Amino acid sequence: MKEGKKCIDGDINSALLKKALGFDAQEVVEEYALDSEGEIKLSKKKVTTKCVPPDVSALKMLMEASEPLSSYTDEELETEKQRLLKILGQSEKKNKEKTNCKKKRNP
Repeated sequence: MKEGKKCIDGDINSALLKKALGFDAQEVVEEYALDSEGEIKLSKKKVTTKCVPPDVSALKMLMEASEPLSSYTDEELETEKQRLLKILGQSEKKNKEKTNCKKKRNP
């Protein structure tokens, strides 16, 4: 039973991390129509990629679930700070690239 709980906890933490950092989601819309033989066939399919921005509430939940900051040494705090800043920088860079790409496509 404990092993199953660890799996669920890991899944929840992964989902929270994904939500906290932001992600891209694909939305698929399909339209079906009857063909000349009376069979249902796919007539249109539209795939849209949407950017889900980072969520501060999810980040807060992750931080609350982890060890209290008072248990970290100064070196561990600095290492964690640098790690988080790197992740945020990568996320911001990725979002800027998407924005620039969209501007180029839609002048």
